[in-house]
Amino acid sequence: MFAYIKGEITFKSPTYIHLETGGIGYLINISLNTYAALEGVDRIKLFTHLQVKEDSHTLFGFASEKEKKMFLHLISVSGIGANTARLILSSMTGDEVRDSIVNEDVSRFSAVKGIGAKTAQRVILDLKDKVIKMYGKDKDLILTQKVPNSIRQEAISALQSLGFQKNLVSKRVDQVLSEEDDLVQVEMLIKKVLKLLS
Repeated sequence: MFAYIKGEITFKSPTYIHLETGGIGYLINISLNTYAALEGVDRIKLFTHLQVKEDSHTLFGFASEKEKKMFLHLISVSGIGANTARLILSSMTGDEVRDSIVNEDVSRFSAVKGIGAKTAQRVILDLKDKVIKMYGKDKDLILTQKVPNSIRQEAISALQSLGFQKNLVSKRVDQVLSEEDDLVQVEMLIKKVLKLLS
């Protein structure tokens, strides 16, 4: 329904933003890779996908059309919903998703919350040919943006939004910060915590 939405960011968090255009504010769910691309940006064009269910309409936004296409590939796989696809694109960079599919790296996908070995194998089986056809041998995939600075609470809130319990993620965030007290990038912090939670 919506190919893209261009407007002003009025609220931003690691998992969703409010994007205002034409006097309407849209709540758009995003991945950590897209969040990284929004650092220092007030206006943005997000490529969007509208998920329609009986009880909800949910918008997902992507800073690049390539990331959106990868998202659409992922949700085409049986057993991979929109939130799981977003979690994959938050746990791995676009290059890592592509390479994990092409190299049939089951363990890399299995490390993502909610994906077992069978689902990982299904992702690889269903998408390998499509991904090779789409990207070829090109290593320049999706997003490789620098990551914004953030704080402990922002990481905890983002992890809760991805489906983890607050008490658990608080402990793991503190664990990572105690081991790397100079870590101030929210995406890297969340990725390190996700590895502990897998």
